[in-house]
Amino acid sequence: MLQPRSIQSSLGIRDKIFSFDYVLVFSILILGLVSILAMYSTDGGEFNYHTNSHILRFCVFFCLFFFISLIQVRFWHDQSYLIYILFFILLVCVKYFGLTFSGSKRWLDLYFMNLQPSELMKVGLILFLAKYYHRVSIENMNSIRYLFTPIIALVAPLLLVATQPDLGTSILIAAGGIVVAWLAGVRVKFFAYSALLFIILLPVVISFLKPYQKSRILTFLNPERDPLGAGYQIIQSKIAIGSGGLFGKGFLNGSQSYLDYLPEKHTDFIFTLFSEEFGFFGSLFILLLYALIISRIVKIGNLTRSTFGKLYCYSFATAFFIYVVVNMMMVLGLLPIVGSPLPIMSYGGSSMMAIMFGLGIVMSCKVYKDEPVY
Repeated sequence: MLQPRSIQSSLGIRDKIFSFDYVLVFSILILGLVSILAMYSTDGGEFNYHTNSHILRFCVFFCLFFFISLIQVRFWHDQSYLIYILFFILLVCVKYFGLTFSGSKRWLDLYFMNLQPSELMKVGLILFLAKYYHRVSIENMNSIRYLFTPIIALVAPLLLVATQPDLGTSILIAAGGIVVAWLAGVRVKFFAYSALLFIILLPVVISFLKPYQKSRILTFLNPERDPLGAGYQIIQSKIAIGSGGLFGKGFLNGSQSYLDYLPEKHTDFIFTLFSEEFGFFGSLFILLLYALIISRIVKIGNLTRSTFGKLYCYSFATAFFIYVVVNMMMVLGLLPIVGSPLPIMSYGGSSMMAIMFGLGIVMSCKVYKDEPVY
């Protein structure tokens, strides 16, 4: 056990860099380049605010990804609880000091950027639970005593995020936490009981929804009920994707986007713009790129020796998959609009920071794959 640890500790910067999974690195770079081109298109083929800001953020957070990758995986294991607590404190700060936009209080003004802590909590909760279940034996995994802590760790941030209100992000945070528990070996019956309780309480939950949240659900069921209001975005999104055909209308030639029929095209609906310009095959390319990234994360999980690293990589890969699927189903009208950004592609500093932070820890698991974590 000590020999691999001493080998890992003696690695120089050059050795660590050569230990990177370069298929994953280049996949991230290609996705970043595609996202810059898509953002350039949203700005009308000019380097305006959104494009310049997106380029700067991608460069900064890719450097963050690189830096995090070089830090020993034992550090991320040891500091997992502290990271979770820090992100939780930021969520509490949002409640009292947050910025309000469009009726939602989700951001903290850090002067150099507006930070959305709920995005960071997506990774923070996975880290917390990966460390927690790393220390729990199989015999105790389903004991009520050992279920109490993860339930509190899951529910506490969900309540804070849901009251911002940001129901979509709270669901995505919950999905990440549930995935860790599932992969750790928590019995199916607990998930079944939780699902049954949720169904029973669903009418109560709906009664607490904001009017615009109820409208989103009704619009999902029947977008044509308000084609110029709540249903406008999703109707235009489906028109844009369908009009792209097999090969698309060409770069910078998307009529739905350029004639401003499609609002918010630089954020959650960036895939709509890309699909209109590059068609089915362009969309398929993006899907394959995401599939490649997810498969490399899973492969790194297979390679790393520690239970913590395996749990983290498998859970982050599954959560990443959920983020992509939810966004694409949303813009296709298969899910209600829940405010779920497309990883790396969508405009938004907090989302990109969280994804790059998460990917950096994945790469740390690869670089230090032979290092045991206690």
